[in-house]
Amino acid sequence: MNSRYKLAAPLLALGLLVGGAAHAQSPIAAPDSLTLGATVQAVLDANPAITALEEQVNVAQARVAQSRAGLNPVITGVATYTRIDPVVKLQLAADGPAFQLAPNNNYDAHIAAQYALTDFGKTRATIDLAEGQRQTAIDNIVVTRRDLAYNAAQLYYNILFLRESIRVQEAQIASLGQHQREMEKRVQGGVSTNFDVTTTKVRIAQAENGRIDLQNQLRNQQTQLARLLHKPEYVEVPVSGRLSYQPGNVDVNAAISQALERRPEIKLARDAENTANLQLRVAEHSDKPVLGIGAQAGAKNGYQPELNRIRPNTVGVVQLSVPIYDGGRNKQQRVEANAGIRAAQARTLDVQEQVRADVRQAVNNMQASAARFNNAEVQVTQASDALNRAKSRYRYDVGTNLDVLDAETQLAQARLSRLQAIYNYTLGQYQLKRAVGEQIW
Repeated sequence: MNSRYKLAAPLLALGLLVGGAAHAQSPIAAPDSLTLGATVQAVLDANPAITALEEQVNVAQARVAQSRAGLNPVITGVATYTRIDPVVKLQLAADGPAFQLAPNNNYDAHIAAQYALTDFGKTRATIDLAEGQRQTAIDNIVVTRRDLAYNAAQLYYNILFLRESIRVQEAQIASLGQHQREMEKRVQGGVSTNFDVTTTKVRIAQAENGRIDLQNQLRNQQTQLARLLHKPEYVEVPVSGRLSYQPGNVDVNAAISQALERRPEIKLARDAENTANLQLRVAEHSDKPVLGIGAQAGAKNGYQPELNRIRPNTVGVVQLSVPIYDGGRNKQQRVEANAGIRAAQARTLDVQEQVRADVRQAVNNMQASAARFNNAEVQVTQASDALNRAKSRYRYDVGTNLDVLDAETQLAQARLSRLQAIYNYTLGQYQLKRAVGEQIW
């Protein structure tokens, strides 16, 4: 019998399917309670994963700045001392002094500037690649925030669902307790037996076991939410709200179009395509020539006729560097880049198909849950009527106590089934929100 009351078990397999909605919240919340929006925002504010990803964006931004530095001139200050022994000397006359071509002690201090006039797009391709990687880092934050938000929303709705389930169990226990008291009066009056009282107590114990299971699941969900909130001191997270059934129609084709446009996974797949194309551009430009200029101004010694005298000097240079042979490295870089492009394109197609499937599955779940809700409504009505009839028949001694107990159990199960249908329909709604890329934060 305990398995009948473990309707909350599917919660553990639902994943990140649920999101936030205002319908599930109470109009007025206690000052110390957390609505869905407050719960999601608190989780996003407290989670260090967001901070780590933001720092990754800063790293990517620094790489962009480093790449842009290639467009700027490079200025360097240099000071050197060189000792040469021996130095070249020319004996111009047999009896005259030797003519020294260079000093033994050489001093040189100068400032040099270098600037690449053009590298035929090499630096620009590197900058664009860094920009693409920065955008990917930004989009990763969006995906992580989305996953955290839906995880928080899942726990929020799990708590609401379990609270409602416990209320149903408590209502059954209270009804069975009232029935037990009536049985005890009938025993005292000699119109019933202790067997009926014992049977009723067994059903109460079974219902209490179901409540214990639900309470344990509720505590576990509250513990998980407290962890996401980084509030270990929370024994019971003060969330507020009630589940409600809000059916609606869905245009599947419109939802798929919206998902293909807004899902962050597709944005990341396209980022990967863009990065692969930029890597090909970098490879294509890596073997381009570089035309640059340089200038140097400073002071040094070594000039005739006074070799040790330090004098001002300047140097100007124009340089063209042309790669001739790299052993086939650039060719293989292009092969690698083209393979990366094809792989990224294939991943994008796969993600698009997955997005379409996610939307259709969400709609299917909503339709199935709506049908179950309608059936559960009928079951609750029928079970309520059956319980009233069973009590009346038993009261006039034309029915049995077992009939009343079975009717009580069936009514509780019907109410739990209706609550499960509402919960599952809510899951389907917010599974659809997630599938189409709707933000809930």
